[in-house]
Amino acid sequence: MKSSKDFPFEKARRISAEEVSSARKAIEAKSGKKRVSRGRPAKPDELKFVATSIRLHPQVIAWAKREAKKRGVGYQTIINEFLLAKAV
Repeated sequence: MKSSKDFPFEKARRISAEEVSSARKAIEAKSGKKRVSRGRPAKPDELKFVATSIRLHPQVIAWAKREAKKRGVGYQTIINEFLLAKAV
C-alpha cells in the first residue's frame, strides 16, 4: 500500500473501547513501562472556574475587548482580572 488512498476504508471497522484498552495493556506489558498520561492535568478546585451567564453593558464589553486586543488575551480574562482585583 503506497498511500492512504489505496486503503479500503469502506471495509474497515471501528475498534471497540475494550479492544483499545486491551491493546494498551498489552503494550504496557510488552514494554514494561506504564503508559504516559496525555492531556492537560486537572486543575485544583480553587483554580476551577464556574460557568455562568451575566448581562453587561455594551460599553463594558467594548472596553474589555479593546484591552484584550492590546494585551493579546481574551476579553473574559480582562473582565475576570478586573473583578478579582475589586473583590479581593
